[in-house]
Amino acid sequence: MLLKRNHGEEHPYWPLGPFKIRLPFIHYRWEMAETVQGMVMFVVGMAMIPLLQKYLGLPYDIALAYVVVCGIGFMLPNLLGVPFVPGWITPAIPVVLLFIGDFEPGPDAIKALVALQLMVTAIFMFMGVTRLGSKLVNSIPDSIKAGILLGAGIAAISGEISDGGRAFNTPISLGIGGLITAYVLFSLSFRGWVEQHRWAKAIAGYGMVPGMLIAMVIGWSVGEYALPEVEMGISSPDFVGIWNYLPFTIGMPGIDLFIAAIPTAIIAYIIAFGDIIVGQSLLSRVDHLRPDEKIEVDVDRVHLVTGLRNLMHSFFAPYPGLAGPLFTGVMATIAERYRYGRGAMDTIYSGAGVFWIIGFIALFILPLITLFKPVLPIALSITLLITGYLCIAVAVEQIESATSMGVAGIMGVVLSVHGAAWGLGVGLVLYFLIEHRSKNAAKDTEEIHVEEDAKSVD
Repeated sequence: MLLKRNHGEEHPYWPLGPFKIRLPFIHYRWEMAETVQGMVMFVVGMAMIPLLQKYLGLPYDIALAYVVVCGIGFMLPNLLGVPFVPGWITPAIPVVLLFIGDFEPGPDAIKALVALQLMVTAIFMFMGVTRLGSKLVNSIPDSIKAGILLGAGIAAISGEISDGGRAFNTPISLGIGGLITAYVLFSLSFRGWVEQHRWAKAIAGYGMVPGMLIAMVIGWSVGEYALPEVEMGISSPDFVGIWNYLPFTIGMPGIDLFIAAIPTAIIAYIIAFGDIIVGQSLLSRVDHLRPDEKIEVDVDRVHLVTGLRNLMHSFFAPYPGLAGPLFTGVMATIAERYRYGRGAMDTIYSGAGVFWIIGFIALFILPLITLFKPVLPIALSITLLITGYLCIAVAVEQIESATSMGVAGIMGVVLSVHGAAWGLGVGLVLYFLIEHRSKNAAKDTEEIHVEEDAKSVD
C-alpha cells in the first residue's frame, strides 16, 4: 500500500542521515508515460558505448557493463531524495574528450579518466559538506562562466559537424532528427501549438523521443545506418572481464595525472552547478501550479549524491560523461507533465524515479539493445547538438556588455580547440587585463551612469 501524502506537504520518505529514501510502489506509484519514455531514451545511456570503445579501448561487452554501472548511478538521486532526473555533465563531454584524447586508449586513458573523476568527486563532496558550492560559483565572473559554456557548446557542435563527425558523416538522418528535436524542445511557434492542440501537447510530453525515433527511421531508410539484427533474450554485460579495465587491476593514477586533471574538473563542476540552477528553475516554474506537494531541492544533498555517483564511477566504470545532476531534456519534459495535476503525475518523484528504473531494466532486454545498437551514434549526436545549443543560449544570457562578450568569446574558442587548461588560463588573463575594475572604479562608473540617467529624466 502506498504511503499517502497530505495536501501541501512534502512527499513521504524514510529518513537516512542527509538523505530521504523513496521507493516505487511504497512511496510513489508507477507512471506509464515515463515507462514509454524510458524504453526509448535508455538508448542515450547506451550512446556512451562508442566513446568508451574509442577513447578507453573497451570491448563492446565491457562497455555495456560500464553502462549498467552508470544505470545504477542514474537511479540513486531519486532514491536518496533529489527530485531531478540525473544525467551526465553533458556539456563537459567535449572538454573531457580533449583531456583523455592525449592518452593512448587502454590503461593510460583509463587512469587519466579515473584521476579526473576522482577530482570531480572531491570537489562535489567538499562543496556539499562545507556548503560552499553556491558561494564559490557566484563569485566567478559572468564572462568566465559564459566562456566555459561557449567553449563547451562550440566543442560539442563543431565535433559533430566537422569532417569526421557523426553529423558530417550522416547529415540526412542527424540533420532532420536534430532539427525536429530542437523544434519540439525550443521553438516558440511549437510552444503556441502546445497551448492550443492536444496532439502537440502529446508530442511535447515525450521530449527528445520523437526526433530521435524519426532520425533512426530515416537513417535506416537512406542507408546511413545499418539495419538492426534483432536478437531475443537477455543481454550479458561482461562483469567478469570488466575487472581488467578498472584501477584495481591496471593501477591507480599518479599525482601528475591528478594535477593535470584539475582544470577540466573545475570546468566540469561549474557546468554541473549550472545544471543544478537549471533544475531548480524548471521545478520553480511548475511548483506553484501544484499546491498539493511541497518540493524540496536541497543543493547540499544534490552535491553529496552527485559526488557519490562520481566516486562509484571512478572505481567501477570511469566515464567520459562523468556523473551530472541533471538530464535537462527529460527533466523539462517531466516537469511539463507534472504541472497538469496529481492525476497526470502523483509526485515529481514518481515521474523522475520511474524513468531511470525503466532505463536500467531496458539495458537487459536484448531485443531493445540489438534494435538500437546500429543507431547509438544518433542518440549521442542529437544529445550533444541539443546540449551545444543550450550552452550557447545560456552563455549569451550571462553577458551584459560587449567587453564581456569579447572575453567570453575568445575564451570559448581557445577552450574548444586547446582544452580546459588553456581555456581557463586565457579567460582569466583576458578578464583581469581587459574587463576587471577595482571596486572604487566600478562604484564611480555606476554613480556616473546614475547621474546621466537623472539628467536625461530632467
